[in-house]
Amino acid sequence: MKALQIAATGMAAQQMKVDVVSNNLANMSTTGYNPRRADFSDLHYQQMARPGTVSAADGSMLPTGVQIGLGVRPASVSVVLGQGSLDATGGDLDVAIDGNGYIEVQMPSGEVGYTRDGALKRSADGLIVTSDGFGVVPGITIPADARSLTISPSGEVYADFAGQVAPQLLGQLTLSSFPNEKGLEAIGSNLFLESPASGAAFSGVP
Repeated sequence: MKALQIAATGMAAQQMKVDVVSNNLANMSTTGYNPRRADFSDLHYQQMARPGTVSAADGSMLPTGVQIGLGVRPASVSVVLGQGSLDATGGDLDVAIDGNGYIEVQMPSGEVGYTRDGALKRSADGLIVTSDGFGVVPGITIPADARSLTISPSGEVYADFAGQVAPQLLGQLTLSSFPNEKGLEAIGSNLFLESPASGAAFSGVP
C-alpha cells in the first residue's frame, strides 16, 4: 500500500503542475502578467540502513545504504521574472515598464498594492487609476480642460491646454522595487502585496 501512497503524491504534484500551466495559458493576453512555475521537492526518506553503517555480520561498511523515498511535495509556485513584449496601444495613459519595478496603487481597503499593469485610465474625478479603478500613487489629477496627455519615459505626466504653447507638468509617476520580487503575494487583478519574504518596497523615478 505504501507504493500507492507514494504514487498518489506524484499524481497530486503533476495535477498541480498542470493547474499552474493552465493558469499561465489562460493569462497569455493579460496585461503585465508574468507566468508562474511550480517547483517540487522530495519527501522524507525511510532509512532502512544509513550510508556508512557497519554490517554486524562481517564488519564491512555499507557504501550507499538503503533509503526509501516517500514521494514528492510542492515546494513553491514562483513568478518567472522576465521582460514581456512592449506593444504600442495608442492610449495616452498606457505605459509599459521596461525592466524592474511596480506601480504603487491604493486599494479601497486602505492597503497598498503593486502592479505591472500599465493600462492606466482617468477616473470621473480626473485621477489616474488602474483598469479596476484603484488610484495610482502618488495621486495625480488631470484637469477637466486638459486637451491631451503625455507620459515621458521618466514618468513625468504632461497635459496640453488651450492657449498654452508648452505642456504643463501635472505630476511624476514612480516605480517601486523589492529586494526579492518573487516573495510578493499575488492577490489577483494583476496586483501584489508586500510580504516579509519580498522585503520592504523602495520607490524611485523610472
